[in-house]
Amino acid sequence: MLESVVIVFHLLAALGVVVLVLLQQGKGADAGASFGSGASATVFGSQGSSTFLSKFTAILAAVFFVSSLGLGYFAKEKAQGLASEGLPSPAALEIPQEQPAASDVPVLQSETKPAGDAADVPAAPAQQ
Repeated sequence: MLESVVIVFHLLAALGVVVLVLLQQGKGADAGASFGSGASATVFGSQGSSTFLSKFTAILAAVFFVSSLGLGYFAKEKAQGLASEGLPSPAALEIPQEQPAASDVPVLQSETKPAGDAADVPAAPAQQ
C-alpha cells in the first residue's frame, strides 16, 4: 500500500518538474525586462515569478529524489524477500529459449540426380 503511494508521488513530482521547467523563461528573456519593459505586466512582480517557479521546481525535484530513494528501498526489500524464500534474484533469472524444431526448416531436395554422382563434384586444381 505504501509503495503505491510513493509511486503516485513519484509520478506526480516527475510530471510537475517537467511542466515547471517548461514554464520557466530562459536567461535571454530577461534582457528586455532588466531595462524596465514589461515589468508591470507580470503577476508576481518584476522578479517574483522566476523566484517562485524556481523554488517550487526545487521542492518538486527534492520530492522526486526522495521518492526515487524510497522506490529503491522497496525494490531492495522485495529482492531480499525473494532471496530469503530460496528463490533466485530477479536480476539473475534466465528464461531458457526453445530451439527451433528441425521440421520447421525447409529442405531443398534434388529429384533429378542422386547425391553421390561424380559429375556434380568439380575436379581439384592441379598443383605445380
